[in-house]
Amino acid sequence: MRKFTKESGLVMPLDRSNVDTDFIIPKQFLKSIKRSGFGVNLFDEHRYMDKGEPGRDNSQRPLNTDFVLNQPRYKGASVLLARENFGCGSSREHAPWALDDYGFRIILAPSYADIFFNNCFKNGILPIVLDKEIIDRLFAKVEAQEGFSLTADLEAQQIELSDGERIPFNVDAFRKDCLINGLDDIGLTLQDADKIKAFEQNWRNTSPWYFGVQG
Repeated sequence: MRKFTKESGLVMPLDRSNVDTDFIIPKQFLKSIKRSGFGVNLFDEHRYMDKGEPGRDNSQRPLNTDFVLNQPRYKGASVLLARENFGCGSSREHAPWALDDYGFRIILAPSYADIFFNNCFKNGILPIVLDKEIIDRLFAKVEAQEGFSLTADLEAQQIELSDGERIPFNVDAFRKDCLINGLDDIGLTLQDADKIKAFEQNWRNTSPWYFGVQG
């Protein structure tokens, strides 16, 4: 998993509440577990004018030019500004995979669905919870200023705006440590690789019959 310490990026607003995981990545794309290749189908049902299917050449599909992701001013955005209950619905981990594969590393919202929130941390995305009033103000700033960008400093736990404003945010200490060090569940387990090997060897020594070894 990629480390996250301090990231800057263009902000894209998704002005819609209760965005569920099927909105983020439709169910027909859940056949792969490679974690990559989902970015082209992020927000598929709203991003394109036709129905997407796995294996299609997305470069030939008609775009919905009214959808925010397709608007030129938000090309290359890596910060997603959202509304309440973002990531609700089914627990598919493909949702953060698609967001990350597209290039989003930071999400700002008043609230998230619990499983989606946890999955973001496990996939190198920083989901930040901010008061609704602050989210409203950021939406207004993005609308008023083309190219609106910000920086999220995880170590300092603050968002930095170009005008000098600093917005603090809270993050669980364990999740913060995992993001800063780039540790997903597998990475955390591998930190104890020597202990695991020692346990397995001791098990073989004390219970050789379990491994088909005759005494």
